[in-house]
Amino acid sequence: MAKITTKAFKKRLLQMREQVAEDSELTQLERKPVALDQSMVGRLSRMDAIQNQSMALEAERRRAIEITRIDAALQRIEEGEFGYCAVCGEDIEPKRLEHDPPVPACIACARGTE
Repeated sequence: MAKITTKAFKKRLLQMREQVAEDSELTQLERKPVALDQSMVGRLSRMDAIQNQSMALEAERRRAIEITRIDAALQRIEEGEFGYCAVCGEDIEPKRLEHDPPVPACIACARGTE
């Protein structure tokens, strides 16, 4: 992978990581435990709050996975392995990297056809 291209991907990955971290920060209150005090809100409202909290926790779990993927891609850039499939070692299609820069495998390996 060309050095200029790698620099562009590194910049994009860092921006992606920053955006995920900002999203996490913005939703921090939504993930807090729901109070048991039913005198303040009714049972159904509390159930809605618990459901919203569960969805916020799942979204945070997915953000953590995305940060892990981004960090792994940044590590591959540092090691000179970015753009190569982690399974077979072949080049990853540039369009695939453009679409999803942290992707670790070529399309054939991702599908399990190789």
